Amino acid sequence: QVQLVESGGGLVQAGGSLRLSCAASGRTFSSYFMGWFRQAPGKEREFVAATSWSGITITYADSVKGRFAISRDSAKNTVFLQMNSLKPEDTDVYYCAAGSPPLRIERVVNWGQGTQVTVSS
Repeated sequence: QVQLVESGGGLVQAGGSLRLSCAASGRTFSSYFMGWFRQAPGKEREFVAATSWSGITITYADSVKGRFAISRDSAKNTVFLQMNSLKPEDTDVYYCAAGSPPLRIERVVNWGQGTQVTVSS
């Protein structure tokens, strides 16, 4: 079982930046992909970005390409999401996830508790 703990959410003005972190502990699998999803109240959880632990395979949702960057520190079992040029529509609860590739909701085996990101206009 993998435990995921997110940090780094908060309130930021439009155009600003935030960096989310996700620390993984427990029984981690190098074959798993790590990623981020987000969810607004009353809406479905949606994919944001994912990376292999090697960093060779990285994917992004079209809505965040060019603005967000996912990275990882394999030695510390930590995944990051650097969010730049934030927009009010990026306001959501962001969840860290671990699962089999390609990382889609149905393939996630562990979720973090979520961290709130609020972007003011």
